[in-house]
Amino acid sequence: MFEFKLPDLGEGVHEGQVVNLLVKEGDQIAEFQPMMEVETDKAAVEIPAPRGGVVSKVHVQAGDTVKVGQVMITIDDSGAGAAAEPVVKKEAPAEPTAAEKHAAPASTESATPARPAAASAAGPVAAAPAVRKLARELNVDINTVVGTGPSGRVLREDVERYARGEQPATPATLGAPAGGGAPAGMQLPAFDVELPDFSQYGPVRREQVPQIRKTIARQMTRAWLTVPRVTHCDIADVTELERNRKQFNTNAPEGQAKLTMTAIVIKAVAASLRDYPGMNASYDAATDEIIYKDYVHIGVAVDTPRGLVVPVLRDANRKSLPQIAADLQAIGNNARNVKFEIKDLRGASFSVTNYGAIGGIFGTPMVNTPECGILGLGRARFQPMVHDGQVVPRLILPLSLSFDHRTVDGADAARFATDVIRSLENPLRLISLG
Repeated sequence: MFEFKLPDLGEGVHEGQVVNLLVKEGDQIAEFQPMMEVETDKAAVEIPAPRGGVVSKVHVQAGDTVKVGQVMITIDDSGAGAAAEPVVKKEAPAEPTAAEKHAAPASTESATPARPAAASAAGPVAAAPAVRKLARELNVDINTVVGTGPSGRVLREDVERYARGEQPATPATLGAPAGGGAPAGMQLPAFDVELPDFSQYGPVRREQVPQIRKTIARQMTRAWLTVPRVTHCDIADVTELERNRKQFNTNAPEGQAKLTMTAIVIKAVAASLRDYPGMNASYDAATDEIIYKDYVHIGVAVDTPRGLVVPVLRDANRKSLPQIAADLQAIGNNARNVKFEIKDLRGASFSVTNYGAIGGIFGTPMVNTPECGILGLGRARFQPMVHDGQVVPRLILPLSLSFDHRTVDGADAARFATDVIRSLENPLRLISLG
């Protein structure tokens, strides 16, 4: 009998919530066959079977919260169960280059590190499905690969190094991970205070906190405690921009994604981040360094029935407005339909949130640490403004820029916001942003 336990999924994930069971007791399953969906860190992750056999017992049910290392399914991998495992085609690795041959060790023993003891004890090692597929294609036992990703997660480059016969780096040699969290040695305080008995005042009801809400609570607490956040507020006159936006959508080819105000703001923000790199950086408290990013990936807050998620629109500075509009529509639909993976929520260097679409003028958006900043869009509305010497109605868009004051001073944040506003108030400037 093999007890399958929730594996370490990396990146500080300690628990997950079972969303959907794909097998039942008595089912015959094959190796790598999906067994269940577990929601962890805002994403629904499909958990594959580490080996073939017969499902002897299911220890969890939909809605359960499980901890890393907790037994989830018992698999009978003896007899007929073991025979059910499919034969995975093993392809020989590609002929190594001259440089790789030179780098390869002289003996097989030196090229094969000892299998980590924790790998078999806690179930399969943490690795993305694509990484596992690569390992099979290269005829590599992924359980013997030392992962250099967060929490020992096996990365694509770890498998490739192993296949070439190179000794992989161990996590201990990589140093502390960069991030915007607490300084080394600083423990975040716990706030598990005992609440009074509210039922003495009237009827109450209790509901289990969904996994996504737990994740949001942890992230918001971390951001509140570790990021000295300041919010800079301003307004943009988007009267001409809105007129041009509507005209563009009217004349757009059928099937093309509609150009939204959020898409236009993302384009303007992406351009300004190139000129103000401090807003596209992260503060590493562990090493007293600022990490400047040469890419521009924008996190976009999406309100879904299950809670707030922030998928990432990548390389926004290299895309045209129609491309950004199409990408924005796609990631929004995927988020609302829960058709995304953890990697789709990773890697943002700055975020944008449009709470004005629901209601509200100004806000104080929470910086999504370890990012440096987030721009909030309020509800655009017509207001009397002085324009060309006359008081006329103009469409005004409120903007709230929250930023990490460790990385950026108020003056630079104000200059960044002014640069974004200049693009929004001059639609022709958007054309030259590339």
